[in-house]
Amino acid sequence: MPGEKKMELHVPSVLGFEKVAMDFAASVAKMMHFPEERIENLKTAVAEACINAIEHGNKLDATTSVGVTLTIEPSKLSVDIQDQGSGIAEPPVPDIEQKIAGKDKTRGWGMFLIQSLMDEVKFESTPEGGGVVRMVIHLERD
Repeated sequence: MPGEKKMELHVPSVLGFEKVAMDFAASVAKMMHFPEERIENLKTAVAEACINAIEHGNKLDATTSVGVTLTIEPSKLSVDIQDQGSGIAEPPVPDIEQKIAGKDKTRGWGMFLIQSLMDEVKFESTPEGGGVVRMVIHLERD
């Protein structure tokens, strides 16, 4: 696949539809010949980002959608997950020891997990309102 190619998908803000986005990204990664382990990392990161967009960005409002944009380049796949909420800030790093000890809520691992699985991650607000998680996964992990 020479050059850059873009593909878009919009899913309703209903839990369960993150699986559609996850399968969409995985299908493209398979066509690009990503190793299976990297595809599994991608699937988890896309699902987590979509769930956050559905729950926190779009507040489970089924009349809104989550946009998924894949940008295919020769050695990497970029994934943007965009919601229609009020934007997103850089998430705090969870205190793992506090969570394990039961002294902090069990939720809040999603963004940390995304950052651990992907090669590049940015959290941004869009000019038109909304948040976007920009993720990049390279064909080969550095």
